[in-house]
Amino acid sequence: MMRSCEITTVTDAARARIAAARLAAAYGVVPLERTRLATALSGRLRQCLTKGGCWRLGLETGGGLLRVEVAPLPPTAEPPWHLAVPCPEPADPASCAGVADDTGVLAEALLGADEDTALALDRLAEQEELVTFHREELHQTNQGVLALHAELDAAGRAQREAFAAERAARQEAESARRRLTFLADASAVLTASLNHEEIVRRLPELLVPEYARTCDVWLFESEGDPQSPAPRPAAAVVAARTGRPQYAAGHPGGLPGVDDQPPSALHPGRPLLCVPLPTRRAPLGVLTLTPPGERWDPDDAVMLIELTRRASIALDNARRFEHNRDIAETLQRALLTELPTTPGLRLAARYLPATYGLNIGGDWYDAFRQPDGSLITVIGDVTGHGLHAAVMMSQLRTALRAYAVDDGSPGVLLTRLHTFLHHLQPDLYATAVIARFQPGEPVLTWAAAGHPPPVLRDPDGRVRTLDAKPGAMLGIPLHQEIADHTVPLEPGSTLALYTDGLVERRAQGIDPGIERLAASLGSFGTGELDADLDGAAERILDPMLSDSERDDDVCLLLCHIDSGTVRAG
Repeated sequence: MMRSCEITTVTDAARARIAAARLAAAYGVVPLERTRLATALSGRLRQCLTKGGCWRLGLETGGGLLRVEVAPLPPTAEPPWHLAVPCPEPADPASCAGVADDTGVLAEALLGADEDTALALDRLAEQEELVTFHREELHQTNQGVLALHAELDAAGRAQREAFAAERAARQEAESARRRLTFLADASAVLTASLNHEEIVRRLPELLVPEYARTCDVWLFESEGDPQSPAPRPAAAVVAARTGRPQYAAGHPGGLPGVDDQPPSALHPGRPLLCVPLPTRRAPLGVLTLTPPGERWDPDDAVMLIELTRRASIALDNARRFEHNRDIAETLQRALLTELPTTPGLRLAARYLPATYGLNIGGDWYDAFRQPDGSLITVIGDVTGHGLHAAVMMSQLRTALRAYAVDDGSPGVLLTRLHTFLHHLQPDLYATAVIARFQPGEPVLTWAAAGHPPPVLRDPDGRVRTLDAKPGAMLGIPLHQEIADHTVPLEPGSTLALYTDGLVERRAQGIDPGIERLAASLGSFGTGELDADLDGAAERILDPMLSDSERDDDVCLLLCHIDSGTVRAG
């Protein structure tokens, strides 16, 4: 169905609006859609009346829709206005009658047409009240959410503060662990050496650059003497005289146990920490440090002072060790005899002190004649090291020479030394080998007491180990009679006596070393040994000691019968 009307006045507009409302009601358009239709159409009609002119309203039903069109008459470039609402029911012809021209009727009809609008507005009011209720409820919810957020923020701040405190405590614990680890490692490095020059060299390597930018070690020339030819910071001199750490800078250091001093004139732009190297008697020197940054952390300063104290102990021990070692080595060398000259018999000896540790003083050799013209050669090793071992070695050497005046054999002499040592020093032991060469007799007599066996090279180059049953160590709480052994001795033969420092290695034992010594001795020709026995001794020592740290003394005594010697009878 299609209807249309022309609109030029307000009355025409009211009639058209009422007609559209009745038609929408007749076709079963729901109230909300009718309200929307009436509101939109009223607004459009007001626009048309404002513009003026003649307008055509078209109403068309079909396909379940009510279509409304407003277009200008005659048509212009302005496009028509369209609106469509669903109308699911068929039209009631009575309700679609035309609108009367009577003004009262028109007003009544106009009011009737607005009833749907009023009903829709009532429903909208109800919905607005419901929306207001929900808005208030939403506001209360938002207030609760805001309060919850505030509580969560407070809890978050507390948690962050707890995390920060835990992180700070963990960092402090890690710093303390790092300092203690460094102190332990550095102390192990310093105390591992008994060379004071090496300790002084290692101190800067340990401290720079993590704990100090520079490190200077000032050692006094004599113990407790702070004088130095080079200029020293005033704070270092004060530390040397007072024995207290000093901090020289333009600002107070605030370091525990450290006295503050004015800036150094030698280094005005750098803070200085001067720590004395203390001992029980007087400081050994002063350690002067500059900080790696602007200043030291107080805990780092405490750690540096403790490290300096430990370095001082290591330096003091090293100096004492070097002093005792020098005394022992001097005594040892003074007691080593000059080898006698015997026709037809060449002797060559080598003594090397230990280079690692205080292991000087136990090894010794000797060679002397007995009243009957026999030549006694001896090599031995006193247990223990240092000055005490060197003194005991000298006493054994003297006692052996005294006993040999009575023309005793090697076994008899060792038996007497055993008794002597047991009564003189019950807690000290020794090992020894004595070999006797008798003039005009092609026989070697020897005896051993707990010592590595002699090695004998025959003129043809074959090497034997003289390992006949030896006696026990000298000085043990055991009565023993040490036996003599004999072996034929041909011209061109060479006997090697040695101490365990030459052949023994901790990882291998002593047997491989004896085999190497035998191989080295067998590699010489008889002519070489006749011509240069001293050179042969050197050539034996070099390869034998090339793989050794030499943490023990080394003695080697070579006895060579000239190949041109004529055998008696």
